[in-house]
Amino acid sequence: MVMPHLDDAYAFARWLTGNATDAEDVVQEACLRALNGVGTYAGGNARAWLLAIVRNTTFTWLARNRPKALVLTDDLEAAERTAPAPETATPETDLIARADEAFLHAAVAGLPPPLRETLVLREFNGMSYRDIADITGVAVGTVMSRLARARALLIERIGKDMS
Repeated sequence: MVMPHLDDAYAFARWLTGNATDAEDVVQEACLRALNGVGTYAGGNARAWLLAIVRNTTFTWLARNRPKALVLTDDLEAAERTAPAPETATPETDLIARADEAFLHAAVAGLPPPLRETLVLREFNGMSYRDIADITGVAVGTVMSRLARARALLIERIGKDMS
């Protein structure tokens, strides 16, 4: 149940922690929690179940390992490249694509945590509103509201930085 969704779990943990090494620790702990809780799994969407465990584990881990006055910054490492560059890519287009990706990652990382996690779950993980509501423990209307605010903030920040 867990193995097919490990990449999504890691990506989500990385967005929430802002650090690859911390995300690895969180996912490892979340997998242990999932293993211990597999008997209570009631069926349904295994991916949503795992991401909910990752979310809760991340917040527990952050509370235990980071100062209470946590200030999130855009110190994300460069995104790991998993897909090969298109064959028509030139060094210039590759550089522009990397800069655009880093710019977007920094803008997303600058969002407040509830907005960031909702946006990441929807846009990067393709989760439904219902699944996001189940993972985050809020109403579907709250998910839609957070998503709208996150998108508006991104548009504002990207527009301001582009001009």
